[in-house]
Amino acid sequence: MAGFALTNIYNNFLTTYAPKSSRYDNHKRGELKSIYESIVKQSKESPLFLIDYGTETTSYAVNMKENARELKNVISSLSSEDTMSVLDKKTAYSSNEDIVTAKYIGESNSSIDPDDVPSFEISVKQLASSQVNLGRFIPEGGMDLVPDTYSFDIEINDTDYEFQFNVEAADTNKDMQEKLARLINRSNIGVTASVESDGSGLSALRLDSTATGTQADGRSIFSVSDDNTSKASGAVEYFGLSDITSPSSNAVFSLNGSEHSAYSNSFTIDKVYEINLKGLNDEDSPVTVGLRPDIESLVGNISGLVNGYNDFMRRAAEYTESYGRSTKFNSEMNSIRTLYQNELDAVGLSFDENGLLDVNKKLLAQSAGEGDPHDTLKAITNFTNTLVDKAAQISLNPMNYTSRVVVEYKNPGKNFPNPYITSMYSGMMFNGYC
Repeated sequence: MAGFALTNIYNNFLTTYAPKSSRYDNHKRGELKSIYESIVKQSKESPLFLIDYGTETTSYAVNMKENARELKNVISSLSSEDTMSVLDKKTAYSSNEDIVTAKYIGESNSSIDPDDVPSFEISVKQLASSQVNLGRFIPEGGMDLVPDTYSFDIEINDTDYEFQFNVEAADTNKDMQEKLARLINRSNIGVTASVESDGSGLSALRLDSTATGTQADGRSIFSVSDDNTSKASGAVEYFGLSDITSPSSNAVFSLNGSEHSAYSNSFTIDKVYEINLKGLNDEDSPVTVGLRPDIESLVGNISGLVNGYNDFMRRAAEYTESYGRSTKFNSEMNSIRTLYQNELDAVGLSFDENGLLDVNKKLLAQSAGEGDPHDTLKAITNFTNTLVDKAAQISLNPMNYTSRVVVEYKNPGKNFPNPYITSMYSGMMFNGYC
């Protein structure tokens, strides 16, 4: 009973007071080792301080650390895992999307150079098609089937599916065609049904396979029969459901001059591109597929960075104003702003009087489109890297931003780490998410 009560108390503490974590708070062993080594190095060379452990100081330190962690998570969510760059989003392009569309499916966390990914020229000779069984066109208002319970089988993917239905004396051909279409569509077996009218009072039941391409053994994708059905037969012949009016076919296309075929109009190339064939074209006018920076995503990522930075600065200003005993954070952020202000302003990012960023999306997109964004927007990359480093510093030792008195400096370069005391602040370093 006591254990159950303790568990409830612990769970309540976690859900109420523990900081909310995200997938970016999960770290690899090497990352945790790097954090530990940084703490050891800091403790080895850091002077001894006399710190006020009052409520205001501890609250300020914890809030600053959590604020820095959230900024780093925002940047992580917008960037590649390896480079922490918000400029690495790539997109595939097609020179004629009426013929071919392309999607980049390569490694999203890779800072891959578009020049390192080969482009392709595609000429589409034939699109992959589905099998079509178009039944007989019969009068919509008549009905020659004797009232009874009928059934038929659809064989697809080596599986037989039986469909049963009743024919009443008042039913018409159009009624039964629509009833069978609903019955088949609800089964979701890989065949879709619809009713076609010729405009002169005749209608037919049409069956289409959802799959495309020819089967390896040459068989049709599906077949319809009532030869061995459990109920009355005759409906397949009456509606003409077994007649294959259009057999399925493969897509035929040339890739850099070499002919290929595919069961579907959608396929992948080298695990980099997802290709979707839409139409036909001549070999004399091939469609080019390649990779380029995604300007729209890039602008969106940078806008997300701006929002994350502004949230970080607003919260930090609130915490610092409430604490009111240290100017170190403001001084450091002013230095960062002065360092990058002119370069950022040139590409569409400007600081206001409160140190917050504004983004001119039109100028930003224009700057990104003038060349390789890694060159034209290098200032944003450098600014982002500086923010990541600053967030790491604050997270590692938020007490560095509190008001404290130096008691003793250590002899530089001649100190030894204490393996038992990694940091007097380690309790804050691992509060709930490491």
